[in-house]
Amino acid sequence: MILLQLVLFCALFTLMVKLAVGNSALNGLYFYPKPVQERVYALGLTDRETVARKRKRFMIPFFLVMLAALVLIVGLWNGIRSFRPAYLQALLFLEAMNWYDGIVIDRLWVGHSRFWVIPGTEEVPFVQTWPQVLRKRGILTLIWIAGAAVVAGLIVLIF
Repeated sequence: MILLQLVLFCALFTLMVKLAVGNSALNGLYFYPKPVQERVYALGLTDRETVARKRKRFMIPFFLVMLAALVLIVGLWNGIRSFRPAYLQALLFLEAMNWYDGIVIDRLWVGHSRFWVIPGTEEVPFVQTWPQVLRKRGILTLIWIAGAAVVAGLIVLIF
């Protein structure tokens, strides 16, 4: 059952990203490294304020939806009511999402799809290298250790 839940959780993550970008990678420019963003600004394809507004419009609902989904999966679907098991399950989901984002989204989807290439920026690297993925995901692994405690606390409070 947990494996199915993990797949559904990561599918929700992917759906949220796809909804954010729609039919244009420019809608997700905030996902790109600074050199790509700077090139896009120099080309006049968009501006910093628009990107900042789109980032905020995506990130707030994204975090709220993913948090709600995680709380509902662990607390409601799995019926976890005590802190330690809620913490361990939340940590599992957050770490799975973390590494899924780095490997499946960043390296596979973004790295192998022409959709993510913004015209005029073809020569600017935008796909994270394996060392960058490992470093970023390693740091986020540590952050999610604390984040899972917050989620577990919410689950105990709500359920």
